[in-house]
Amino acid sequence: MKRDKNPKWRKLDNTAKLFPVMANKHRTNVYRIAVTMKEDIDGDILHQALKEILPWFEAFTVRLRKGFFWPYFEDNHRPVTVTEEDTWPCQYINPQAGDRYMFRVSYYKKRINLEVFHAITDGLGAVNFLKELAYCYLDLKNGKTFKPNGVGIPSSDCYHALEDSYVKNYKDLAAKSYSKEKAFQIKDDRLPYGVMNVMHGHLDNAGMKKVCREKNASTTQILAAMLIYTIYQEYFRNSKSKNAIALNLPVNLRNFFDSETTMNFFAVTNISFRPGREEACFEQILQEVKKQMTEKITKERMEELISYNVGYEKKMTKYAPLFVKEIVTKMIYGFSEKSYTMTLSNLGKVQILPEYEQEIESFYGLMGVGKGQPLKCTVITYKNDLVVTLSSVFENTYLQKGFFRLARQLGIDVVLESNGVHDETM
Repeated sequence: MKRDKNPKWRKLDNTAKLFPVMANKHRTNVYRIAVTMKEDIDGDILHQALKEILPWFEAFTVRLRKGFFWPYFEDNHRPVTVTEEDTWPCQYINPQAGDRYMFRVSYYKKRINLEVFHAITDGLGAVNFLKELAYCYLDLKNGKTFKPNGVGIPSSDCYHALEDSYVKNYKDLAAKSYSKEKAFQIKDDRLPYGVMNVMHGHLDNAGMKKVCREKNASTTQILAAMLIYTIYQEYFRNSKSKNAIALNLPVNLRNFFDSETTMNFFAVTNISFRPGREEACFEQILQEVKKQMTEKITKERMEELISYNVGYEKKMTKYAPLFVKEIVTKMIYGFSEKSYTMTLSNLGKVQILPEYEQEIESFYGLMGVGKGQPLKCTVITYKNDLVVTLSSVFENTYLQKGFFRLARQLGIDVVLESNGVHDETM
């Protein structure tokens, strides 16, 4: 394809600059958002829908390039592709291969998969894109040639602003850095390279809300306490570790600041529990989780994290060449991975326009795992279906079984679904 002589380019947002430095086949920084329809997917119609909506999202129509000081995005006008799924999820996206896009769309039976390299957007941005893709697919499948609010126009619940909301909301504060304390690390037999254990638990959201009312806690607080308690029961009790069990918890900053950006806009906080000599119980862990989340997830604390992240970029590394930044970033990231046991990301509830609800069955999210990040939990809710997806590089399913067993003990109905890796141990 003939290349533009003067292509448009733009900077990566503050968080996005981290991901190209760290991404490789063992740490892909790729995640998946998927939607399941009521009928099998027509690949040709899906391809047409993708071509229709892609121009609406400048965050997605890019390729990744390397500059002297920073990587940057350049406009990408190559033909986009759609494939039938034939490999493990969340594989590395090589920025120099194929169509150069930093996302991929595939389908399998009734499911549409959107896999995204984290540099272009976060989970909420990906959900926003996938919803538009689903709407357009259904319109084309049903013979419509127009969107509900006009020809070739995004739906009313779509946002597609392109701004670095970190810089927009930056304040020069006495910022606090992230936790540097080593956390408990799970060690176990691993699956072959490139293979991951994936288990989806479809939880009854009404049952979860009942537990939340009884415990005076939010859904994320309950889930975080459940994960920590399960790790304690299945792994920590038989270890000699004195380190805390810690969760890396992404926080959607759009809930605290005025932003409708399709770029990344999140921060992470560390929620931990340090077991003592006495046996720990779920209620004890839940109270500690509630306390820490109440203290740490505030607008003031998020402003401090933005100040730390943007301030570091502005003051410390602005004029260092890229290869120096890469060395420093890899060192810092390596240390930060040891400060948490696993990641929990709750993407919240997906709201669908009423005219499409009858044709959409469910959503799920899935984060890639690998070296330094062996376990992750992604949560997404649609209607009464709260889907908890646990992805793992480990052969066994101790954590998964323990977590969903605890959900049932709390009175929450669960239906399990997996990708078939070691199902015999379930």
